Amino acid sequence: MTANGWFQIGLYLLVIFLITKPIGLFIARVFNREKTFLDPVLRPVERIVYRLTGVDEQREMRWTEYTASMLLFSGVSMTVLYLLERTQKWLPFNPQRFGNLEQGLAFGTAASFTTNTNWQVYAGESTMSYFTQMAGLAYHNFVSGAVGIALAIVLIRGISRRETEKLGNFWVDTTRCLLWVLLPLSLAGALVLVSQGVVQNLKPYTTAELIQPYQAQVTGADGKTTTQTITLQVIAQGPVASQEVIKELGTNGGGFFNANSAHPFENPTPFTNFFEMVLIFAIPSGLTYTLGRMTGSQRHGWAVWAAMVFLFLAAVTIAYWAEARGNPLLAGTDQSATGMQAGGNMEGKEVRFGIANSALFATVTTDASCGAVNAMHDSFTPIGGMVPLVNIMLGEVVFGGVGAGLYGVIVFVILAVFIAGLMVGRTSEYLGKKIESYDV
Repeated sequence: MTANGWFQIGLYLLVIFLITKPIGLFIARVFNREKTFLDPVLRPVERIVYRLTGVDEQREMRWTEYTASMLLFSGVSMTVLYLLERTQKWLPFNPQRFGNLEQGLAFGTAASFTTNTNWQVYAGESTMSYFTQMAGLAYHNFVSGAVGIALAIVLIRGISRRETEKLGNFWVDTTRCLLWVLLPLSLAGALVLVSQGVVQNLKPYTTAELIQPYQAQVTGADGKTTTQTITLQVIAQGPVASQEVIKELGTNGGGFFNANSAHPFENPTPFTNFFEMVLIFAIPSGLTYTLGRMTGSQRHGWAVWAAMVFLFLAAVTIAYWAEARGNPLLAGTDQSATGMQAGGNMEGKEVRFGIANSALFATVTTDASCGAVNAMHDSFTPIGGMVPLVNIMLGEVVFGGVGAGLYGVIVFVILAVFIAGLMVGRTSEYLGKKIESYDV
């Protein structure tokens, strides 16, 4: 471990602390329909959306109608993505002429992106057309994140409101989240990434001639293996920056390329690496302030934030220590005077990020249930690799995914309050509301 590594981890946490209040305050104003600086531009657009879709923005829903609307919207969105994947061969923006996806792969991908899981069992640069990436996967990166945030907001309303069954309007909440929160931040973030070298185009893949050709064993369709001289390299590209920013901001994690955020076209510099990590925590951290703002108990919002930070710091400390220490079983000249691996464990890590930023990224992305990676977690040491696994098993309570992290930790808060009430022999209360066995 080095002072520089700890400085970068400390700087990251400081930035997250500094942006928590402004982002959380802005989100609260958006969903409380208070005036924001974006209103002159976005309110006319919002009204047009409601007019075209027949949504009454003044009408609020009970929880059953809100849930039904969410499930209907998600079901239709998933079906559209499945159809896009199954027909991409005949759709535009497919310069590499990729074929249609097999039905099992298409269904699994559609389900995972709809639920903000973004499980991938394919290499994006050799499977998905530009159209599928943009109109299918990137679209779901936006709407699945917006739905998660909307559900967190409706839970906060349920906690803060009294003597009412009305919890808001799903269509209004989702629209406002997309227009006021995700789209503006993604536009600004994409421009930052492009400025750093993340590619953004619709060009066919580039074929380059190798300076040093090499021999490779190639297995043909008949199962026979032959030795071939490789003289050309195909360089994949595409509309990467626009998808990369919402992949991190919406805690989705689905990479444009198979190597995800370890790929230099998705994450080319130490600055983009830091910026993308900030995007992952930005909204989940801000929502803790939103919780305090909308419930009228700002101290509670900061208490939730502090609990998350404590777990985050414990995890990143263990991961950084384990990876910087290296593997004590490695013998030979690659050892320091202490008998440990000299330079730490760089297996599966990008040199341009190093151990500190790889351990930090692994902790951040699994804390937020985001599938983005800049290092291969299965190449971590046993103790270092334990951290991502424990974070995953915690179930999104260390900041967590957008929306999901907040309502995940609220479940634990309510359980803790209820159990504490049983221990002291009094009726449990959470923010002025009684918590009884039926609620638990």
